[in-house]
Amino acid sequence: METDRFSRLNQYRSMWVLVLFDLPTETRKDRKAATRFRKDLLDDGFSMFQFSIYMRFCASRENANVHTKRVKMCLPKHGKVCIMQITDKQFGMIELFHGQKEVETETPSQQLELF
Repeated sequence: METDRFSRLNQYRSMWVLVLFDLPTETRKDRKAATRFRKDLLDDGFSMFQFSIYMRFCASRENANVHTKRVKMCLPKHGKVCIMQITDKQFGMIELFHGQKEVETETPSQQLELF
Protein backbone atom coordinates (compact mmCIF):
# COMPACT_ATOMS: atom_id res chain seq x y z
CA MET A 1 0.00 0.00 0.00
CA GLU A 2 2.75 2.47 0.95
CA THR A 3 4.69 1.48 -2.20
CA ASP A 4 1.65 2.34 -4.36
CA ARG A 5 1.39 5.73 -2.66
CA PHE A 6 5.10 6.43 -3.17
CA SER A 7 4.91 5.37 -6.82
CA ARG A 8 1.90 7.63 -7.43
CA LEU A 9 3.60 10.59 -5.74
CA ASN A 10 6.77 9.93 -7.72
CA GLN A 11 4.76 10.26 -10.96
CA TYR A 12 3.96 13.82 -9.89
CA ARG A 13 7.53 14.56 -8.73
CA SER A 14 9.42 13.25 -11.76
CA MET A 15 9.27 15.50 -14.79
CA TRP A 16 9.66 15.48 -18.54
CA VAL A 17 11.27 18.42 -20.30
CA LEU A 18 10.05 18.83 -23.87
CA VAL A 19 11.76 21.17 -26.31
CA LEU A 20 9.69 22.10 -29.35
CA PHE A 21 11.29 24.18 -32.07
CA ASP A 22 10.92 25.62 -35.54
CA LEU A 23 14.30 26.76 -36.81
CA PRO A 24 15.15 28.32 -40.16
CA THR A 25 17.20 26.20 -42.58
CA GLU A 26 17.35 28.43 -45.68
CA THR A 27 21.05 29.26 -45.50
CA ARG A 28 24.11 27.16 -44.71
CA LYS A 29 24.59 29.19 -41.53
CA ASP A 30 20.96 28.52 -40.46
CA ARG A 31 21.32 24.78 -41.10
CA LYS A 32 24.56 24.69 -39.12
CA ALA A 33 22.91 26.49 -36.16
CA ALA A 34 19.91 24.11 -36.26
CA THR A 35 22.20 21.08 -36.37
CA ARG A 36 24.26 22.43 -33.49
CA PHE A 37 21.12 22.99 -31.39
CA ARG A 38 19.92 19.41 -32.01
CA LYS A 39 23.39 18.06 -31.16
CA ASP A 40 23.45 20.08 -27.92
CA LEU A 41 20.08 18.59 -26.96
CA LEU A 42 21.31 15.06 -27.65
CA ASP A 43 24.53 15.70 -25.72
CA ASP A 44 22.42 16.76 -22.72
CA GLY A 45 20.47 13.50 -22.72
CA PHE A 46 17.44 14.51 -24.78
CA SER A 47 16.00 12.13 -27.35
CA MET A 48 13.95 12.86 -30.44
CA PHE A 49 10.19 12.41 -29.93
CA GLN A 50 9.27 13.86 -33.33
CA PHE A 51 11.35 15.78 -35.88
CA SER A 52 11.26 19.09 -34.00
CA ILE A 53 10.36 17.80 -30.55
CA TYR A 54 12.99 16.48 -28.17
CA MET A 55 12.33 15.18 -24.66
CA ARG A 56 14.22 14.26 -21.53
CA PHE A 57 13.15 12.48 -18.35
CA CYS A 58 14.19 14.15 -15.08
CA ALA A 59 13.88 12.63 -11.62
CA SER A 60 12.73 15.89 -10.03
CA ARG A 61 11.55 19.42 -10.77
CA GLU A 62 14.95 20.72 -9.66
CA ASN A 63 16.70 18.47 -12.16
CA ALA A 64 14.26 19.56 -14.88
CA ASN A 65 15.13 23.19 -14.11
CA VAL A 66 18.85 22.41 -14.55
CA HIS A 67 18.25 20.98 -18.03
CA THR A 68 15.89 23.81 -18.95
CA LYS A 69 18.66 26.30 -18.12
CA ARG A 70 21.11 24.32 -20.28
CA VAL A 71 18.72 24.49 -23.23
CA LYS A 72 18.37 28.25 -22.75
CA MET A 73 22.16 28.60 -22.86
CA CYS A 74 22.37 27.01 -26.31
CA LEU A 75 19.38 28.69 -28.01
CA PRO A 76 20.03 29.61 -31.64
CA LYS A 77 19.80 33.29 -32.63
CA HIS A 78 16.85 32.74 -34.97
CA GLY A 79 13.74 30.58 -34.91
CA LYS A 80 11.16 29.65 -32.31
CA VAL A 81 11.85 27.40 -29.33
CA CYS A 82 9.37 26.33 -26.65
CA ILE A 83 10.48 24.57 -23.47
CA MET A 84 7.78 22.74 -21.55
CA GLN A 85 7.92 20.79 -18.29
CA ILE A 86 5.25 18.21 -17.54
CA THR A 87 4.94 15.59 -14.82
CA ASP A 88 5.51 11.91 -15.51
CA LYS A 89 1.80 11.39 -14.77
CA GLN A 90 0.83 13.90 -17.49
CA PHE A 91 3.30 12.34 -19.93
CA GLY A 92 1.73 8.95 -19.26
CA MET A 93 -1.63 10.28 -20.48
CA ILE A 94 -0.31 11.10 -23.97
CA GLU A 95 -2.24 9.34 -26.73
CA LEU A 96 0.19 8.43 -29.49
CA PHE A 97 -0.84 7.42 -33.02
CA HIS A 98 1.02 6.23 -36.10
CA GLY A 99 -1.49 6.91 -38.85
CA GLN A 100 -4.84 5.88 -37.41
CA LYS A 101 -3.36 3.11 -35.28
CA GLU A 102 -2.82 3.89 -31.61
CA VAL A 103 0.51 2.73 -30.21
CA GLU A 104 1.75 2.33 -26.65
CA THR A 105 3.98 5.09 -25.35
CA GLU A 106 7.39 3.70 -24.65
CA THR A 107 8.46 3.48 -21.04
CA PRO A 108 11.70 5.41 -20.62
CA SER A 109 14.76 3.38 -19.89
CA GLN A 110 16.12 3.69 -16.37
CA GLN A 111 18.50 6.62 -16.42
CA LEU A 112 21.52 6.74 -14.15
CA GLU A 113 22.21 10.15 -12.64
CA LEU A 114 25.43 10.94 -10.84
CA PHE A 115 25.57 13.73 -8.30
